[in-house]
Amino acid sequence: MNNNLQELITILIYSVPATILTMTLHEFAHSYVSYRLGDNTPKATGRLTLNPLKHIDPLGALCLAIFHFGWAKPVQVNPQAYKNPKKGMALTALAGPLMNFLITFFAMFGMGIIAKMGNYSNSGIISNYLYILFYYIAILSTGLGIFNLIPFPPLDGSKVFGAILPEKIYFGYMKYERYGMLILFILLYSNLLDMPLNWLNETITNGMFSIVKIILRL
Repeated sequence: MNNNLQELITILIYSVPATILTMTLHEFAHSYVSYRLGDNTPKATGRLTLNPLKHIDPLGALCLAIFHFGWAKPVQVNPQAYKNPKKGMALTALAGPLMNFLITFFAMFGMGIIAKMGNYSNSGIISNYLYILFYYIAILSTGLGIFNLIPFPPLDGSKVFGAILPEKIYFGYMKYERYGMLILFILLYSNLLDMPLNWLNETITNGMFSIVKIILRL
């Protein structure tokens, strides 16, 4: 089979559903936590939903499916609705990456259950597909969680990092948010982040699977 055609098929049957799931739940987590903290903006703007169409940015989803980094439509929030704006913003921002790591664990757990049932390659078409799909979900979800924790505007990590900064430094720091994605694209294009991001992804996924193996006694 032509390599390009094989890659396209892989994207369609594995990367696309994995991308939709990880991005949708990531953005829903932001919306839900902000709403629970007293902000009605996510509900008013239609983001308090599991409908992927409300969350997915086509270009960002394509980048995640192919290059394993990407973005979704930003969730609009109103920090002034929180009792403690900085703390509320940090919790709302942290919710997305934490959801991704939770998804990774459940995906790894699914892989573990299939592995416990026997050699997945000989256990039927459905089991084989699910095993590989769970693997893609784990890799993409972990990658999305790690990438968003980079403490650089406008990523989630910048809001979490900002919560521990003094007020004056925080607002000065956030002024550079408009340049953040451009700088990140340059760093990604130059491959400077590849090694640390790949190492973190592998470390987290391997660590979670080790826990799964202990739980399932694999």
